[in-house]
Amino acid sequence: MRGGIGLLKQGSMGTVQEEYQARVDAGTLHEDPVQRAALASLERVRAAVLNLPDAPKNGWFRKASPVVGPKGLYMWGGVGRGKSMLMDLLYETVEVPKQRSHFHAFMQWVHGAIADARKDGVEDAIAPVAADLAGRVRFLAFDEMQISDITDAMIVGRLFEALFAAGVVVVTTSNRVPDDLYKDGLNRQLFLPFIRLLKDRMDVHELASEVDYRQSVLAGSPSYFTPNDVDARTGIEAVWQGLTKGEAAPLTLRVNGRDVVIPAFANGVARAKFRDLCGVFLGAADYLALAEVARVLLLEDIPRLGRSNFNEAKRFVILIDTLYEARVQLIASAAAAPEMLYMEGEGVFEFERTASRLREMQGADWAK
Repeated sequence: MRGGIGLLKQGSMGTVQEEYQARVDAGTLHEDPVQRAALASLERVRAAVLNLPDAPKNGWFRKASPVVGPKGLYMWGGVGRGKSMLMDLLYETVEVPKQRSHFHAFMQWVHGAIADARKDGVEDAIAPVAADLAGRVRFLAFDEMQISDITDAMIVGRLFEALFAAGVVVVTTSNRVPDDLYKDGLNRQLFLPFIRLLKDRMDVHELASEVDYRQSVLAGSPSYFTPNDVDARTGIEAVWQGLTKGEAAPLTLRVNGRDVVIPAFANGVARAKFRDLCGVFLGAADYLALAEVARVLLLEDIPRLGRSNFNEAKRFVILIDTLYEARVQLIASAAAAPEMLYMEGEGVFEFERTASRLREMQGADWAK
């Protein structure tokens, strides 16, 4: 990892269609007509980046001499439709200097790099950050672009304008159509030029499959394991492997000037222990940030709650309320059934709602 952005090695591969078919033939992918319909757009990008010009050495952010690169791709659709898988398939076939990251991780790197530039006395701190990135890579892949923070909203326009001007090709996935990015955000009118820029420099493709492959993995699998024993750990690990193939990395969320670290994250699936989220000083804003990036949360080792861990219990209630309202899929291991988790001490009555929500979140149709 470099600055929160994954830099992966290049390889020699065929077309996107050939790679997709090879995986279908090998049984690692299920044939999906909606996914197959997207392959032409992905292959267009792959073929185009083969002839990308080299990164300009100096002064390439001058408006007088921008580099005109090929259009990127913005894939959007519901969760579990295979957007990240298709983007990764493209990423593996691209043979130019490239980087891939979750969009939140990328923005964390951007904020850090801007802060470093300002420490060096640079007045326009975005320009050197974009120059550094465009000087290292020609292809950028972002998973789950979504913007809810006003600081991010004010940065991305100039940053992406500079990257596009340098000829960098960008591919991203999102659960939202571009016009819904930063929806109802503060001073959103200032963000609208970025939406127009995306639509001008990227083809927009909706992945409208009716199949939620994430739910297919979870179908028939318990979502609440109790007690906290070896069987629970084995069950959680099986779900994790099914959803992520074990390929994950920590994700740092910047919330109100603080870093909130999610120990393991991949393609919208987060994994943490109870103590990671409820045993530290986190609150509603932190859990909201988590719910914005995670569509599935694997939460392990929930203990019995009571007087001895009252503060942790309060945070747990807030966490479950946040996940419930955001309709995040919860896979949990706990010391007892929901109704038996909180049996004594202040807050027992209030916890009844939390227990009820935990039960509801175990339903087969939850989060669909």
